[in-house]
Amino acid sequence: MRKIVLGILTVFVMAGCVSLDCPVNNTVFCVYNLQKTNGSTDTLGVDTLSVWTPRVDGKDTTLVNRLCGSKATQFKVQVSHTQPMDLVCLGLRDTLGGEWLDTIRVYKNNNPHFESVDCKATYFHTLTDISFTRNIIDSVIINKKEIDYDTSTAHILLRLKKRY
Repeated sequence: MRKIVLGILTVFVMAGCVSLDCPVNNTVFCVYNLQKTNGSTDTLGVDTLSVWTPRVDGKDTTLVNRLCGSKATQFKVQVSHTQPMDLVCLGLRDTLGGEWLDTIRVYKNNNPHFESVDCKATYFHTLTDISFTRNIIDSVIINKKEIDYDTSTAHILLRLKKRY
């Protein structure tokens, strides 16, 4: 009898030791790569790029603040969970005093992603369309439609006009 109780207790203890596989950071980012109009990698050089988005309350949320440098070739923007469209505002300032503002509208489908009942709710996204203004942007290309935890590949290729 003692062995049966000990065996049942062992089974309950082992069943209680569940390993949760929730990601530490379940934020989903869209990666933008900067390119020249010919498709080669572009850098900001001495220019400064800021990225923000308007909020529902009428204020702005800064997503990237004053990105600059010859090694700045990409930036990441957090994707909204359930909105069908994200509005991304770009402000570029050069050393000659020029300033350009552009907006990018990213249309997407939001797909609920289930990890476990113990994990926070997450959404992955499928890019469907993009529209943009053309002050400093030459073209915008969807490179990878599926947005998930993987940020190793650029989702959007952002081709900037020649500035000097």
